[in-house]
Amino acid sequence: MKSLQDYTTVIRPDNNGTFVAYVPLISGCHAWGETPDEARAELVYVFEMIQEE
Repeated sequence: MKSLQDYTTVIRPDNNGTFVAYVPLISGCHAWGETPDEARAELVYVFEMIQEE
């Protein structure tokens, strides 16, 4: 089973002052946070949920 570290992750500022993190190769694998670190932590959670499905 692959881990999130096996994929390219993009973290970018959003136009509302937050940050968006996503995995381009996995549809629906995206999250946001008030900081880049928070967005990445949320992305880990989303990735784990997708892996369970």
